[in-house]
Amino acid sequence: MKITLETKRLLLRPFKIDDAFEMYNNWSSDSDVTKYLTWNYHQDINQTKEIISIWINQYEKPERINFGIVLKETNELIGGIDVVGYLDGIPVIGYVLSRKYWNNGYMSEACKKVVEFLFNKGYNKIRIDAVVENIASNKIIQKCGGILFETIDDYFRQKDKTFKINCYYITKKE
Repeated sequence: MKITLETKRLLLRPFKIDDAFEMYNNWSSDSDVTKYLTWNYHQDINQTKEIISIWINQYEKPERINFGIVLKETNELIGGIDVVGYLDGIPVIGYVLSRKYWNNGYMSEACKKVVEFLFNKGYNKIRIDAVVENIASNKIIQKCGGILFETIDDYFRQKDKTFKINCYYITKKE
């Protein structure tokens, strides 16, 4: 699904192939940024171009919701947020942000907007997971209304490693 959302400071828009350079330089090649993600950092820009091409093709599916996060002030692509899948019909959100933009409230702002969008689409519950050690991500989820409902062990195939994961639900207020 191709749609654009807007917040006070951010534009959430579909990715385009021209985003590969900024995505690669801002986060996909950064091992610190990808430390707690299910995928490894990209070792060359071709990996980034390949994943963006896959995302662009998936926009034809109505359930595929994937946004690049653009800082309005500079028009720079600083991260991404998307529905990574659905568990029992509940959308699961994933996100990533360039390290140089951490601790500015950008991801909380983007996450709140995507949650609002999903609630407006008729979903009453949204799931977001975070590795237990990823304190910042856990705080973002809580700022967005996430309530911890369980902690599980999850195997990240691409990293060949098992992580402890906090699982949160954000429930629509009636």
